[in-house]
Amino acid sequence: MDAYTAPVQPRPAPDQSSRPNRRLRSDLKRDRWLYLLALPGILFFIVFKYFPMYGLVIAFENYSPFKGIIRSEWVGFAHFERFFSNPDFLLLLRNTMAINFMKLFLFFPLPILLAILLNELRSDKYKKLIQTVVYLPHFLSWVLICGLTYLLFATGDGFVNKVLAELGADKWVVLTNPKLFWIMITSQSIWKEAGWGTIIFLAAIAGVNTQLYEAATIDGAGRLRRMWHVTLPAIRTVIVILLILRIGEIMDVGFEQVFLMSNGAVSEVADVFDTYVYRVGVQQGQFSFTAAVGLFKSIVGLTLVLLSNWLAKRFGEEGVY
Repeated sequence: MDAYTAPVQPRPAPDQSSRPNRRLRSDLKRDRWLYLLALPGILFFIVFKYFPMYGLVIAFENYSPFKGIIRSEWVGFAHFERFFSNPDFLLLLRNTMAINFMKLFLFFPLPILLAILLNELRSDKYKKLIQTVVYLPHFLSWVLICGLTYLLFATGDGFVNKVLAELGADKWVVLTNPKLFWIMITSQSIWKEAGWGTIIFLAAIAGVNTQLYEAATIDGAGRLRRMWHVTLPAIRTVIVILLILRIGEIMDVGFEQVFLMSNGAVSEVADVFDTYVYRVGVQQGQFSFTAAVGLFKSIVGLTLVLLSNWLAKRFGEEGVY
């Protein structure tokens, strides 16, 4: 007789819902010190970025500090309609977009170029010296930079105009010339932040495989060809990511710089969304109206990030997410 064989009992199917939980617990246990290191940054974004979003509801209310957010009168999209129908809207949009497009096309490529040139320096001594010099302006406040600009280009007693007067040349009218205001703002940003912006690109260049440069040299490529065919393609992903993030800030000019450089003669080209929010919201106390303006800026920035990230992926790049 054949030996009796007990039937094989089927194994119970694993609980699919418990897998993510087990994986999460395993990841937390394995990388607990990394999560602990990231905890201050996470708390910062929760407390100062996400939690204040609750206050955006006042953009749809006639907010009163005495009634509070919950009891204030609900008005829906009335503030947005008022803002879009305001004659100042097109002026603010023009000035904001013009300054940011100048920064995008003139300022954004400079840190890339500067990082590539610094990478080509053979002497570490001169490389560190130049890096220190170009990094220093980043640590100066806009108050100091704008003050230096006034000392240099003031029409009456500015240093540049004094030198021109000694040489018998005509004075430069810079601070009160509306045609030069956007260029002046962009030039200040370049001088202050171009050197600091090279840090990320230099880090990306440091990770390029040196064998690629050696192979290019053997093939007869000079410095320019190595920069064009090796360095730039190697850091292209970093360039695309930073470009997407920069496009997301297209509605933010920077209040402090524009506010300090503004005057009555250039108000037509200097009034941007940030200064408008300060003037109307803070000085005039129209909190709900300016909250609607800020929400509009945020929605436009988010839309541009999503759109530019989608385009980057369509062209084969990694994108932000």
